[in-house]
Amino acid sequence: MSYWSVIGSGVTGLCVATELQARGASLEVIVDAQKPAASALAGGMLAPWCEAESAPQEVSVAGAAALAWWAAHVSGVERQGSLVLAPARDSAELTRFARLTRGHQWVEPGALEADLAGRFARGLYFPEEGHLDPRRALAELQARLIEQNVPFHEGAPAGRVIDCRGMAAADQLSDLRAVRGEMVILQTREVALARPLRLLHPRFPCYLVPRGEGRFMLGATMVESHDDSPISARALMELLGSAYAIHPAFAEARILETGTGLRPAFADNMPAIRRQNDIIYVNGMYRHGFLLAPIMAQRLMQQLEQEL
Repeated sequence: MSYWSVIGSGVTGLCVATELQARGASLEVIVDAQKPAASALAGGMLAPWCEAESAPQEVSVAGAAALAWWAAHVSGVERQGSLVLAPARDSAELTRFARLTRGHQWVEPGALEADLAGRFARGLYFPEEGHLDPRRALAELQARLIEQNVPFHEGAPAGRVIDCRGMAAADQLSDLRAVRGEMVILQTREVALARPLRLLHPRFPCYLVPRGEGRFMLGATMVESHDDSPISARALMELLGSAYAIHPAFAEARILETGTGLRPAFADNMPAIRRQNDIIYVNGMYRHGFLLAPIMAQRLMQQLEQEL
């Protein structure tokens, strides 16, 4: 049986390590403390049916299976569904979204979220979807692996390499590109929401995810760029304007954090498992890391079945 070195401790690396450990494999996880994982900045929405608006059917199918995977491996997975909204002037966007997706029902948003009463005439409710806190989920996966004596450390790998480094592997994967995402974490006690909201806009759609204790993650831009510098003023204004459109009380919210991350993507925006020079690469999650990483890890296990 091989000894495996999983490089990268973001969502992909931790899902791969979890699946390896579950099959009794010997492994280590190589971390880079200087390069935090982009998945720590994710929204944490487990929304496979919403994703059908712009993603292939495979994302919805795999994402539906990921809901059960996360519920089985970490605590704090919420199954309150998702709510999709649009300002009155953009109501055509809501109709378009409904046409491209399934698993939803038309609702009066205030009936689900009291703080939205009178603010939106209608919305789309996806009752089977869920969400989690990405940082909490990643920390729990790592803690459980450490409990099973899986070492986490920096330095050179000692085993056969499974590279899950995202954009850090771009020097080896020439067709990997970066998609910049920017996000804000707000806190206010004036708004209470139980589920993620998506606000549709023809140019600048966004989402708002409750994180508990009055905190909300607001994101996220999609910019074709390798620039990982701090959030731009334009993006910040657009995001805050969207939050205000959801509820005016966000004007007095406190900005706890801003962040930027580079999502790794291939040309078709779908992840892939590749082998080069005896190294296995699991990469290209685009903006679907929490939806697709568990399934990609399981697919890798199937490929490695003869080696485990």
